Amino acid sequence: MKVVKRDGHIVDYCPDKIEGALQKANAEVAEEDRVSDVQIKNIIKYIEGLKKKRMLVEDIQDVIEERLMALGKYALAKEYITYRYTRELVRRSNTTDRSIKELIDGENEYWNTENSNKNARVVTTQRDYLAGITSTDITRRFLLPEDIVQAHDDGIIHFHDADYFAQNSLHNCDLINLEDMLQNGTNMNGVMIEKPHKFLTAMTIATQIILAVTSSQYGGATISLTHLAPFVRDSKKRYEKKYKNRKLTKEQIDKFVEEDLRKEIEDGVQTFQYQVNSMTNTNGQAPFLSVNMYLGETEEYKDELAMIIEEVLNQRILGMKNEKGVYITPAFPKLLYVLEEDNIHPDSKYYYLTKLAAKCTAKRMVPDYISEKMMLKLKKNEFGEGECYPCMGCRSFLTPDRSISLGNIAKAKNYVPGKGKYYGRFNQGVVTINLPDIALTSSKDMDLFWKTFDDRLELCHRALQIRHKRLSKVTSDCAPILWQHGALARLEKGESIHELLHHGYSTISLGYAGLYECVKYMTGHSHTDNGVGKEFGLQVMQHMNDACKKWKEEEDIDYSVYGTPIESTTYKFAQCLRDRFGKIKGITDRDYITNSYHVPVFEEIDAFTKLELESEFQKLSPGGAISYIETPNLENNIPVVLETIKFIYDNIMYAELNTKSDYCQECGYTGEILIDDDLEWYCPNCGNRDHSKLNVARRTCGYIGANFWNKGRTQEIKERVLHIDNKDDK
Repeated sequence: MKVVKRDGHIVDYCPDKIEGALQKANAEVAEEDRVSDVQIKNIIKYIEGLKKKRMLVEDIQDVIEERLMALGKYALAKEYITYRYTRELVRRSNTTDRSIKELIDGENEYWNTENSNKNARVVTTQRDYLAGITSTDITRRFLLPEDIVQAHDDGIIHFHDADYFAQNSLHNCDLINLEDMLQNGTNMNGVMIEKPHKFLTAMTIATQIILAVTSSQYGGATISLTHLAPFVRDSKKRYEKKYKNRKLTKEQIDKFVEEDLRKEIEDGVQTFQYQVNSMTNTNGQAPFLSVNMYLGETEEYKDELAMIIEEVLNQRILGMKNEKGVYITPAFPKLLYVLEEDNIHPDSKYYYLTKLAAKCTAKRMVPDYISEKMMLKLKKNEFGEGECYPCMGCRSFLTPDRSISLGNIAKAKNYVPGKGKYYGRFNQGVVTINLPDIALTSSKDMDLFWKTFDDRLELCHRALQIRHKRLSKVTSDCAPILWQHGALARLEKGESIHELLHHGYSTISLGYAGLYECVKYMTGHSHTDNGVGKEFGLQVMQHMNDACKKWKEEEDIDYSVYGTPIESTTYKFAQCLRDRFGKIKGITDRDYITNSYHVPVFEEIDAFTKLELESEFQKLSPGGAISYIETPNLENNIPVVLETIKFIYDNIMYAELNTKSDYCQECGYTGEILIDDDLEWYCPNCGNRDHSKLNVARRTCGYIGANFWNKGRTQEIKERVLHIDNKDDK
């Protein structure tokens, strides 16, 4: 007889193992409750008498328990059940061993491609992954119900960031209240950091704050250059005082002050760029940082802010040197450029900055663009007034602030009564629903589709509630930089963060993936058809929004619909769908599924049509979304970039241009590194395929990735069609 073990391996039947287990159980009970050696032999004979060619190990154990009960050995049966359960726990606790070994040995494709901004071979990253493996194991065995774990494993939902979930103090992404920390001081590692008195010092402190904050969370963080602008004026006053004391003429003072100020801004921005890209936080990577550039955030310091923005763009255009000393495209920080009346028209005062931004986008893929015009229409506060503010990290948008009526619940020192508050707010976490799985489960039965949809939404809801409850136990002592010293709040020692999880102060996200495949299977049409497909797609989006609204009203927790980046999950979902439903042409025959509401990467569509269409779906993804267009190298076609930027301003809240800017260290080629039919990257000039000698930058899920990707994401990148052909300026 053969025995099928729990992991699927088939081994020879061994009666000695049964006898050994029963003898161990015997030793734990009173003598009168034990079975004799003869009775043990009879139990073994009974199993063998079943004459099975193959038995599951669980079935054998069930038979043993039944025979013990038949013999009246209830205490022994209980002991055996306990032994069996204990062995199961031991087996489960050992599931991490292979993952750890594969990570350390560099043998596992998953770990080597799990995150395109993490190098799994570097010791600091490995340390983070080792902690993550342990956290995931604890999460699966103790913190989540079995049905949620099973749904996650089956790709029905995705419970994000389980590798950080064991620590209840960690949240997702946020907007750092840099203004409060710089203007009113902060504290890091028990050291008081007072208000700086010049720009260069402020920039240095900002990088230290960023490192400390991103080491106390797991998602992306955003700062605003507006909060650094006042220190440019402080530096200017210092230079004016210095040269006035030297009794120079006004012309000389103005000239020298301008020169010194420009040099300090250059040095400060360079320090910031180097620090952000060279620092490694506790997540084993450079901080996932976005930098907001919004002239409309200030009137008093607008000119100083413009000077900083100009220098940031100039230095990003230049790029950063790789190990060969060649300037390449850095992954961080992500730049967010807000389009507004003061910079969008050729006759606008700050249009020169937009031209510079267009040049930077063509060369380095950033900045991404937020339309103030569209955001003011979509993001309205409790009084119906539109507000404009940056996303947290790559795409997570807060809902409009309610603190106008709630008051200063975070106890921020820069709180302004009657004004919306965004910096200092955060996201509690994400659970993503697999939309194609709902469609395929329904077999095109619409009634079953909506019923299954509701069941899956409630599954996500329960998983999100677990996330929320974990955070609700946190006190400010868990991460003083966040909760006590201004990054997110100024709470007292030992004070609960519970209030900050309610009243709309923070968000929690219902992610979604694969709208295209869902709609295509159910209707036979793409959601881009401006007909039945699009109509059904919008209904699906609205259904998720209706669910979030209901949960929010019942619990006073700000649930919101979020277009999940699914960097590695796109591959996992695709594999799970194929395992569950087989290969279905146009639905499950690729190694990836489509991100959020996006037009599928292989669908031919022009840039403006794509952005206009996706703007309708972006409205229904209020918790987070970003649209993009794929372009060739546009460094010699800046007018097209500017025209696209103008279209974004008039039509869609948040979008980006994906250009190409790669480098081969073997031959010095600059341009686009290509992907062959086997999904291997190679230099089209010399054929180099060594990843360590290729600098490739691609936007994969909002952020730019630079450490290559898994098979599914690589296929998705390969199949992207251009939305601008670069043949003319139309």
